[in-house]
Amino acid sequence: MSTGRAGVTDWAIAVCVAAALLVTGLSGQGPATGLDLIGDALLVAGGLALAVRRRAPIAVLAVTGACAVGYQAAGIDVPAVAYLFAVYAAVRAGHRTVTIVLSVLMLAALPLAALASGLHDTGEAFAQARGALELAWLIAAGAAGEALRQAERRAEEAERTREETARRRADEERLHIARELHDSLTHQISIIKVQAEVAVHVARRRGEQVPEALLAIQEAGREAARELRATLQALRDDDTSPPRGLDHVPELVERARTTGLETTLTIEGQRHDVPAAVSRTVYRIVQESLTNVARHAAAATASVRIDYRPGTLAIRVDDDGTATPGTAPVPGVGLLGMRERVTALGGRLRAEPRSQGGFTVQAELPVDQTS
Repeated sequence: MSTGRAGVTDWAIAVCVAAALLVTGLSGQGPATGLDLIGDALLVAGGLALAVRRRAPIAVLAVTGACAVGYQAAGIDVPAVAYLFAVYAAVRAGHRTVTIVLSVLMLAALPLAALASGLHDTGEAFAQARGALELAWLIAAGAAGEALRQAERRAEEAERTREETARRRADEERLHIARELHDSLTHQISIIKVQAEVAVHVARRRGEQVPEALLAIQEAGREAARELRATLQALRDDDTSPPRGLDHVPELVERARTTGLETTLTIEGQRHDVPAAVSRTVYRIVQESLTNVARHAAAATASVRIDYRPGTLAIRVDDDGTATPGTAPVPGVGLLGMRERVTALGGRLRAEPRSQGGFTVQAELPVDQTS
């Protein structure tokens, strides 16, 4: 259920419970007194508190319990229905121990509240307390909450198992592809590269002019070898090797500086834990962006900015290279790979020339801080 629909449902339940409690309380009253008005207000407050039981189950448990004790002390004999809802919500949220402690206190406080009203003797007070909060109702509410919590946990475990199985299969397929690429392409590209370099070397030793086509083959062979090594490394980067993530971004920046590119790293916002998939994606975005700057941008400076925002992690890599403002970037393999990674996590990616010159890569990745 979405957050918006859940909120509407919670408020609807809270209003209905508050109305039912108030109607029940009013039906048993005579002429209204000041104490009755206080009790009626507590009936309504206890019911409406249920609207936030998902966000603050312990607080709602305490409030509904206090309201039930309060209107019993005011002489209003109404079952603690709101407290039972709160018990269900708290147990479902995993707060079993606190719920048991508060419920024991409730069971002890209700007879005292009935006695404090001055309308009952000791035996009647205990009978009224039992009517207000039957032990069987209390156990049933807690059992229902625990049953649903266990069902949700089993569903989450099943989903996690499916994800782990899919990830393992993807890793196996990735390694299989890496082996196939290595066996089928590495040797052939190496031969092309070596033959081209030998031909260029021989031509220069003889004092002959090296054909442009041969130079192009030589450079293409070198570039293809580099790209293939990078591709194989990416394919082999599975869970058996140390994962690269946010903590390794400073190493990328330092490595870029050693190539002569003046690179800065800025981290903003309050740092918090992020999912491993998000951390790896940030690393890949920064790695690919800085690699593209070094290879193609003819830039002197680059900046990496990581911004921790509520529910979002933003990444921005800028350079002062030769990209022309207003022109669409050519979607190479690296850019397509970044976009696929970001889209798979439900994020957004923007890669384009900057209006003031150079190129920018910006990504926003959602981060669930409650997980």
